[in-house]
Amino acid sequence: MKINDNIEKSTTLLSLPLRLQRGELLAAECPSRSVLKHVTSQWGVLVLMVLLEGTSRFSQIRKKVNGVSEKMLAQTLQSLESDGFLNRKSFPVVPPHVEYSLTPLGEEVAAHIVTLADWIESNLPRILDARNSAE
Repeated sequence: MKINDNIEKSTTLLSLPLRLQRGELLAAECPSRSVLKHVTSQWGVLVLMVLLEGTSRFSQIRKKVNGVSEKMLAQTLQSLESDGFLNRKSFPVVPPHVEYSLTPLGEEVAAHIVTLADWIESNLPRILDARNSAE
């Protein structure tokens, strides 16, 4: 059975209010897509993993997420905050002091992201073998 058959079958069984609440991720206009984009982006995944370890400042996150630019980190943090996954606490001091932490919703999504990242890491040799075979 194809994935589309599974999706079609599962969405047909759901009532309209439940389908609207759940979202239709494959539909172009589905608002879930932007959340998926923020959470599963390269930097989104890594930021969520870092913040799962605890509250961090911008510079600490940037040091841990090797290779991210200031601009991309700022955009990623803003997106995750607007989706309700991060708390941003600003302290009125000079120089500015801002801390980021996960909300309960952020902790929940980060746990799923870590599961996916762990699966990728543990299966990396198989993935690389498949990639090399395709070349």
